[in-house]
Amino acid sequence: MSHHLATLERAGLVVSGRESRLIRYTANFEGMRGLLGFLMADCCQGNPALCDNLLAVAACQPALAATHGNV
Repeated sequence: MSHHLATLERAGLVVSGRESRLIRYTANFEGMRGLLGFLMADCCQGNPALCDNLLAVAACQPALAATHGNV
């Protein structure tokens, strides 16, 4: 597990912090938003209008997220 978490940390998707003998991993939401934005833009094959709603939800825009039930 620690190998996978270290890979995610190097990719900028999680952040680690030491607490005594434990290492606590937390999500890096900015890094995840960047990855999701890249994947959505890439899946749209150069036509961002195809993925506009998905990009807005990935960017956590409250108005569009509410229409998708993700408040």
